[in-house]
Amino acid sequence: MLATFPIVTGLAADDFTQSLAPVGGSLALSALVGLLPLVVVFLLLGVLKTQAWVAALAGLGTAVLVAVLGYGMPASLALMSATQGGVFGVFPIMWIVLTALWLYQLTVTSGRFEDLRATFNMVSEDPRIQAVLIAFCFGGLLEALAGFGAPVAITATMLIALGVAPLRAAGTVLLANTAPVAFGAIAIPITTAATLTGIPESTIGAIVGRQAPLLAVVVPLLLLLVVDGKRGLREVWPAALVTGLSFAVAQFLTSNFLSVALTDIVASLAGLGATVLFLRVWTPVGAREAHERLEAGRHQEHAAAVAAGRTPAGSVAGSVAGSVAGSVAGSVAGSVAGSVAGSVAGSATTATATRARVDGTSGAGSDGGRLPTARIWMGLFPYLLVIAVFSVSKLVPPVKAFLAGTDQKIAWPGLDGHVLSAAGKPISSTVYSFQWLSSPGTMLLLSGIVVAIAYRISARQAVRDFTGTVVKLRWAILTVASVLALAYVMNFSGQTISIGTWIAGTGAFFAFLSPVLGWIGTAVTGSDTSANALFAKLQATAGSHAGINESLLVSANTTGGVVGKMISPQNLTIAASSAGLDGQESAILRRVLPWSLGLLLFLCVLVFLQSTPILGWMLP
Repeated sequence: MLATFPIVTGLAADDFTQSLAPVGGSLALSALVGLLPLVVVFLLLGVLKTQAWVAALAGLGTAVLVAVLGYGMPASLALMSATQGGVFGVFPIMWIVLTALWLYQLTVTSGRFEDLRATFNMVSEDPRIQAVLIAFCFGGLLEALAGFGAPVAITATMLIALGVAPLRAAGTVLLANTAPVAFGAIAIPITTAATLTGIPESTIGAIVGRQAPLLAVVVPLLLLLVVDGKRGLREVWPAALVTGLSFAVAQFLTSNFLSVALTDIVASLAGLGATVLFLRVWTPVGAREAHERLEAGRHQEHAAAVAAGRTPAGSVAGSVAGSVAGSVAGSVAGSVAGSVAGSVAGSATTATATRARVDGTSGAGSDGGRLPTARIWMGLFPYLLVIAVFSVSKLVPPVKAFLAGTDQKIAWPGLDGHVLSAAGKPISSTVYSFQWLSSPGTMLLLSGIVVAIAYRISARQAVRDFTGTVVKLRWAILTVASVLALAYVMNFSGQTISIGTWIAGTGAFFAFLSPVLGWIGTAVTGSDTSANALFAKLQATAGSHAGINESLLVSANTTGGVVGKMISPQNLTIAASSAGLDGQESAILRRVLPWSLGLLLFLCVLVFLQSTPILGWMLP
């Protein structure tokens, strides 16, 4: 068997040329061997239930062995590939998560998060509607402006503070972070695909805008199932349907007739606005009972964590002392603070007292009910500021150009120029972009500084919150760095391309499998943009050979990637860290994997039918 593998005879070789079929000259065997790192990761996470950092390191080790022994990559280049991926995992990926959680922590320290909870109560007192609006609409807006892990990190903490049990909150935000992803970060995934394939961005965006909206219609309904089961769906489906339909219609119209880059911004605001208007003429039933069920769910998760010998998410005092009908956000936000930063007491009393010191008001509204307007604006201030900062940095050309001009391009030492594609040309991805100022993480850091000043939080406390968040995220940082290192080794050694080429060799049936490539790419890298960077050109080439619409397949790669993001180890770790569920990525994976596979199957059928006269009329 060893003879089948191209054993490296010169580990000191300077250059490495990727090969599609390095294992025994067989593309199929090469692809199956290339899948081993992913099999190891998901086996350890989903079956053996190991901690995520253990699974990630094991997968990384497997990827390096496959690269060296199976694909003939010099060990030095494999290791340098891992270092570039690891650094990318830390910055910008975990830098975004760190600053997002720090920004949230500042709101908890100041006590303003309780005001935010009360503000959402003014829209609707039903926690299920609040969960949909936060996870889907507000999360979609964050995805549109920042992308990466920011939507999951921020909305997970918000849901927990509103009373959703941590494990359920993690699953909710991961499922919600689907339909908006294709147009995330000002449509960077689509821009990347257009650049690599030569297909106009408007064409790809228009087709994605005829696929992703179908997901947008159903996802809010699925969120109700995750948050409150069948009863929640039965009682609140009209509001969720309004949210999904308005988001979907706006996503379709904007992507096809207005601006691909602005699609998610318009869709998120449309979904939020339509739902708020709908709630003026329709009132949900069972809100109080829903609060009680969510409270019971938190206690069940807490009891299960204790029985399993795990540290429960949040403090016992914070979880038990807060009644849902009374001060849910105060108690839970305190416990989230305890789990995220470990520096704020897990009780509503602390948060309320802090706010009283800041603004001289009591914990409740002055009339015991509706909050004063000033406190509403102060509660919303951090998130309005984030929207404003990202809008200016992404949508104002002079500012965008200035920020982009500060990026530092670093040719990765010992790697750049030494990894060649199958065509014999050096690959360009060995150049690392250090976005020290333009990174969304830096934008969140600057926003956090402004928030600390506005909330009159001392510099010492702000720094204490920041360092506490770093400590809390230490294992998450290791996990994400290892996952990205794995992805870079697989990409640079040719494992990912072999897998994609093998799947693409199915002829006309490839239209059905096309979304699977995007799903795999995003599951490996945690990024729809990276999935397009890996497979967009391959999709176009396969379509040309099979006589299938190239633009359709490239768009399917983008859309397939959005349902793979929820099972990416990187995003599982972000959700676990944000929800105070360190080491429970496997539990989250088991919750979201069925949704991911179900939505993937739906997309496979949709794209296949769009490649035939049955639904071909849907294409522009």
